[in-house]
Amino acid sequence: MSFLEYRVKFAPSGFAKVLYVNWGLYLLITACAAIGWLMLYSISGGDIAMWAKPQMQRYGVGMILSLGICFTPIWFWRSMSGAAYALTFFLLLVVHFFGTVGMGAQRWIDLGFIRIQPSEFMKVSLIMVLATYYDWLDDRRVSRPLWVLIPVLLIIVPAVLVLMEPNLGTTLMLVIAGAAVMFAAGVSLWYFAAVVGLIGAGVAGIFLLRGTPWQLIHDYQYKRIDTFLDPSADPLGAGYNILQAKIALGSGGLTGKGFMQGTQSRLNFLPEKHTDFIFTTLGEEFGFIGAISLLALYAMILIFLLWAAMQNKDRFSSLMLIGLAANFFLYLAVNLAMVMGMAPVVGVPLPFLSYGGSATLVLLLAFGLAQSAIVHRLR
Repeated sequence: MSFLEYRVKFAPSGFAKVLYVNWGLYLLITACAAIGWLMLYSISGGDIAMWAKPQMQRYGVGMILSLGICFTPIWFWRSMSGAAYALTFFLLLVVHFFGTVGMGAQRWIDLGFIRIQPSEFMKVSLIMVLATYYDWLDDRRVSRPLWVLIPVLLIIVPAVLVLMEPNLGTTLMLVIAGAAVMFAAGVSLWYFAAVVGLIGAGVAGIFLLRGTPWQLIHDYQYKRIDTFLDPSADPLGAGYNILQAKIALGSGGLTGKGFMQGTQSRLNFLPEKHTDFIFTTLGEEFGFIGAISLLALYAMILIFLLWAAMQNKDRFSSLMLIGLAANFFLYLAVNLAMVMGMAPVVGVPLPFLSYGGSATLVLLLAFGLAQSAIVHRLR
């Protein structure tokens, strides 16, 4: 069904929209955010103004924007997907030429009162434009080479810009989330098999070309791979982060050391404790029970998103929901694998827990889009 037909057939209006909002989904998101505020308060030693309060304020602003998106008809967001993609792509170009450098990477645009990271916004706009593309495209053309090349270019071109920042974690998330939308749209599995083969060749090239003028990734990224394979080889240098994270997680045991009693974080043994490695603080203070409880909340959020995708009769909405679910899962999978030593450290935040503005805002905007698809779906 086209979005014009959708507009004619169904669109809840006024106060009725409130009744269709999946408030349970918002409740789960807020529960995750509240856990993050507690962790930030604990890590700061009881200083709410350091990290917890700014994060609460960002969440409040983001939630207001999310509700605004939620109550806006989904056909509007479909019609705006191309403009959103073009704008975020332009911002990536601005970052490439004029971006602010931090911790060795050029990823931000400094507006004075806030720094934004366009690559985070590209995660959502890419999913939107791909969902719009496959909603428009005839099913018989989905797997034809020319019509496969277009979404591949939509994915690869911004991914290359993000990789040049450099930002390997976000690059992987863009590619995999985009591939998830293509898979859900019905693209032939042979294309994915070919991509897997190319990835295998790329991985081989990464190792074979190391130390040559043609090496495929930066030296610091090679160091991350070395650290991932054997963090104990440099326990006071490159392997320090992973080893301390493992110590913090393991020391929590079943029930943890107690709120604000985590020695690894409170004594500053744990690096990036308020951003990428915040999960280890949760594990240390609340143990296995606290960690598995958070994972249960995340699992329920994913179930809500996938269930909404299966129930939605609008192709754009369904594909967008699947893409947003894949993106959310990638946040979790990459961050948790990273802090547990199962993947190289690539700097991906944990949703609603890690301190930061761009990721929190983008996630809330994404859930606003998901809620819009739920509120305005055909019934």
